[in-house]
Amino acid sequence: MSEKRDYYEILDVSRDASEKDLKKSFRSLARKYHPDKNDSPDADEKFKEIQEAYAVLSDPEKRRNYDRFGHNSPGGSPFGPGGFQGFDINLEDILGGDFFSSFFGGGRRRSAQNQGNDILVRHEIPLKSILIGGKVEIDIDLPISCDDCNGTGAKDGVTSSCSDCNGSGQVRVRQQIGPFVQDSLRSCQTCQGSGRTYAVKCKTCSGSGSITGAQTIRFEIPKGAQTGTRLRMRNKGQPAPFGRGVSGDLFIELIIEEHSWFERNGMDLIMSLPLGYSDLALGTTITLPHIDDKDLTIKIPPRTNSGDTITIQSRGVPSSRGVGRGDVVILCKLHMPKKFNKATKKSLESLRNELSGEGETLDRIIDDAEDRRR
Repeated sequence: MSEKRDYYEILDVSRDASEKDLKKSFRSLARKYHPDKNDSPDADEKFKEIQEAYAVLSDPEKRRNYDRFGHNSPGGSPFGPGGFQGFDINLEDILGGDFFSSFFGGGRRRSAQNQGNDILVRHEIPLKSILIGGKVEIDIDLPISCDDCNGTGAKDGVTSSCSDCNGSGQVRVRQQIGPFVQDSLRSCQTCQGSGRTYAVKCKTCSGSGSITGAQTIRFEIPKGAQTGTRLRMRNKGQPAPFGRGVSGDLFIELIIEEHSWFERNGMDLIMSLPLGYSDLALGTTITLPHIDDKDLTIKIPPRTNSGDTITIQSRGVPSSRGVGRGDVVILCKLHMPKKFNKATKKSLESLRNELSGEGETLDRIIDDAEDRRR
């Protein structure tokens, strides 16, 4: 049987280490070697060794005996005939509550007994709204506290203290986690954490403490908002259970309506502009209504190719930071009629060679490639 290692060596602290130093070292080593965090074959043994060392050195009397006699303390093991079997401490205090939460379904959550649930409502707005911003007013049905029971869910609001938790809303639960015994507080299931119960439920709200009512909600649309932007309205959500605490929050999620011809790319607005061959060849000016209520004037230079882009600066979407505005980017495309009459076909045939451009097809391909690479 191998000789036991020195407890101070196990915790990697000096013999005059303070209680704070011991706890800090234990916290670090326990996180490192916990079997649920460490897959090494010897992790479980090391974890138990760390526990045992801390169990002795964190107890002033056991530490004095260990400093004097080492592992050969008179009377045998400080943990009794059965030796070390784990120790009863609140590990959330030592390792932090988030240490065990990762094993049992996520992080900390706010108490159900003092705040109601949040509510999410999606609201569609036109693209124009994010250019000018402004206030919006909508009517929606939301849960509100029941007046007949004052949100308690009890007939006439008459409640009594919960006998299972003595009105605290919490019960203490002891749980074995490996060699540890953990004491933790949990929401009382009988009263759902409210600390109150009732004999007869309210008929108006069927014991829920809330009813649905129409409400007018006012909020402001921020300039440059995007689809998915959420606006938070505190205490406009689900009322607190049993009327004890504050209501949750209401979130308004903005959905930007699809525009008839613009696509959005960040702060820029992109559109496709189909043009006839003569407009591309000779140039033209197009005027369109714009979402900022000022006409958008697009000047097409002569000899514009299908696929060329024209940029009109500072006519796009405003920055959400309030500085600057994006551009409007126009993609010029050749609009091809679905069919031609005989006269048009004859005219095109007479102009075929002239409209095709100079040089052979392969030469034009090479010239076009050179232009694109410049």
